[in-house]
Amino acid sequence: MDIYVGNLSYDMTAEELREAFEQHGEVANAKVIMDRETGRSKGFGFVEMPNASEGEAAIAELNGAMLRGRTARVNEARPRANDRPRR
Repeated sequence: MDIYVGNLSYDMTAEELREAFEQHGEVANAKVIMDRETGRSKGFGFVEMPNASEGEAAIAELNGAMLRGRTARVNEARPRANDRPRR
């Protein structure tokens, strides 16, 4: 299950994101999306959890939770829309 995590602190690392979700089950991958030009976080990331029930539990527990001083928005990731060209 792919999970979107928004409203992250710009200082949050992928490892911290992984640790927050590992409390709810196995995490295959966690990444914080970085701006190519500045190298700073864009304030959101993605977590991949192989077990769907663990992923759903993590979403329920972490949506609205405080992560590094900010209220996280957590939900199932939607597939990327192909309606606009990539740069």
